[in-house]
Amino acid sequence: MRAYIFSKRNGKEILRDPINLFFGLGFPLILMFLFSIINSAIPPEANNTMFETKRIAPGIAMFGTVFLALFSGTLLAKDRTSSFLMRLFSSPMRSFDFIMGYTLPMILFAVVQSSITLIAASFIGLPLTINTFLAVFVLVPISILFVGVGLLCGSIMNDKAVGGICGALLTNIAGWFSGTWIPIDLIGGRFRTISHFLPFFHAAETARLAIEGKYVDILPHLSIVLAYSLIVYGIAIFVFRYKMSSDRA
Repeated sequence: MRAYIFSKRNGKEILRDPINLFFGLGFPLILMFLFSIINSAIPPEANNTMFETKRIAPGIAMFGTVFLALFSGTLLAKDRTSSFLMRLFSSPMRSFDFIMGYTLPMILFAVVQSSITLIAASFIGLPLTINTFLAVFVLVPISILFVGVGLLCGSIMNDKAVGGICGALLTNIAGWFSGTWIPIDLIGGRFRTISHFLPFFHAAETARLAIEGKYVDILPHLSIVLAYSLIVYGIAIFVFRYKMSSDRA
């Protein structure tokens, strides 16, 4: 109950900020429709599938979850630097309550965000099937990864530093290395090697394969995303609990 009440407060804080709503819900839609316009301008004889909706939409749905790191990190950093958390530390709330309170609204936001993105994509060429909604749920592990990054940064940085790391830096890294903007195989070389080592490409591939109904092929990519998510989120929990104990002392 304590975690639930705290999560409701955090969810309201996210929804209260129009900038969060724009970047979380509006910006991925703008990107997708821009790519659709670019694709429609390519002559049919060029036979170029780079900007087709069925290739772009899963990557953009994944890219939208990157902003969870910014939201969770900024919220935690502001709570910490404003002494709001210090007052809550004197309450019966445990570290589990705090962590779930920050995580649950972010995951719900990710599900809503991904659903809106893929439903919007159905109006410009993406088939809307049960596999489309399966893609939403296989994106949950990558959303946990980004929430973990946000909690980690928010535990040790102020909100301005979180904005730089989780905003400008992370969004660019995730966008390029996921293959959302340009197919990874088209670039090749070391860029391809690095992108296959990071979780962003595998998250986008997981969503794409789910939409295509290739369930068996999902598992290798999904396992890599899960491994990254568990490691990063575990480190975030450890750092948060350490900071919580030191602040209480």
